Amino acid sequence: MSTDAIVLLKDDHKELRKLFREFQAAGDNATATKGRLVTKMIELLTVHTYIENEVMYPRVRELLPDLEDDVLESYEEHHVADVLVLELAGMKPTDERFTAKTTVLIENVTHHMDEEEQEWFPKVREGLGRKALQEMGADLLAAKKKAPRKPSQPSAVKKTVDALIA
Repeated sequence: MSTDAIVLLKDDHKELRKLFREFQAAGDNATATKGRLVTKMIELLTVHTYIENEVMYPRVRELLPDLEDDVLESYEEHHVADVLVLELAGMKPTDERFTAKTTVLIENVTHHMDEEEQEWFPKVREGLGRKALQEMGADLLAAKKKAPRKPSQPSAVKKTVDALIA
């Protein structure tokens, strides 16, 4: 298994995209299936945003100051996803807005992943090089082991992000 940070994050993206496709294909009467898929999405997104917020973004911000605006935008996109995830975690698949809220989450996260993969990751790869990305990948894997699996209150997430960017 590669420890390249970008490869690891893209692997997470692939897994999320698969869940998104399954959710979208589930159909209107598949509430149990949708509930299971959203539970898995919540866990993956919670872990993924945690490792990016705790390892990737601060390190890139420090080493590649020209990408600061990109990092700040990513923190904000994570905040939006965190709010939606927290709301979904408190909902039932039978709730009227469950599917609509999940659809908005999927759209937002897909946009974020596309931006990272097409614009941001190439800049990071060029700026950091292989060795730094492998070291960062090892740190991402370590952070993944201790990452929360369930969302926390947005205020706690926002405080963490605000502390990181201060």
